Amino acid sequence: MRIIGCRECDAVVVEPFVPDGGAAYCDRCGGLLFRRHSRTIEVCFALVVAAAILFAVANLYPFLAFQMQGQTTRTTLVSGTRALLDQGENAVAALVFLTTIASPACEIGLLLYVLAPVHFGVRLPGLALAFRFVEQFRPWSMMEVFLIGILVAGVKLADLAEIVPGIALYAFGLLIPILAAASNFLDAELVWRRIAGEP
Repeated sequence: MRIIGCRECDAVVVEPFVPDGGAAYCDRCGGLLFRRHSRTIEVCFALVVAAAILFAVANLYPFLAFQMQGQTTRTTLVSGTRALLDQGENAVAALVFLTTIASPACEIGLLLYVLAPVHFGVRLPGLALAFRFVEQFRPWSMMEVFLIGILVAGVKLADLAEIVPGIALYAFGLLIPILAAASNFLDAELVWRRIAGEP
C-alpha cells in the first residue's frame, strides 16, 4: 500500500490502481493526482530533445525579415531584446528575455538533465532539486503570448513593409505544442519514483 498526497488540496490518499493510459483524481477536490503512461519517460525524453533542437534553431536563425525601400532587416529573438534595451525599455526587454528565452531554456535544460539519466538508468546529483525547479520555471514560459504579439504586429506592419517569415518563426511555432505535449504527457509520479530508485 502506497500513500500519496494531492498537490491541489494536500489530501493524503491511498494510491489507487490505474491502468495504462488512465488517470487518478482526488476524491476531495477533483484535482489530478497522476496520469499513468507506461512509456512516459521515453516519449517525454524524445519530445524534450526535439524541443531543445527547435529552441536552438529559434534562437540562432532569423525570426522575421522586413523588406522596405530596397533594404532588408533581419531580426532574431536576441536582437529584439537588444533593440528594446537600446530604446530604453529595460523592463520590457527583461520581461521578453525572461519569458521567451531564459525560462524556456531553463525548463528544457532541466527536463533534459532529469529525463536523460532517468531514461538511461544513470544516477546524477541534484535530480530531485532539478525536477522541482521545472515546475517553478513553467509558469514564466509565455512563448504563446509572444508569438501572438509577433503575428499581430506583423499584420499591422504588412502595409508598410514586406514581411518574410524566417525559419526561426516556424521553429518557434512548433516548439510551443511540442513542449506543451511533453509537459502534459509527463507522469511526474513515475519520474519521482525513478529518481528515488524505485522500479
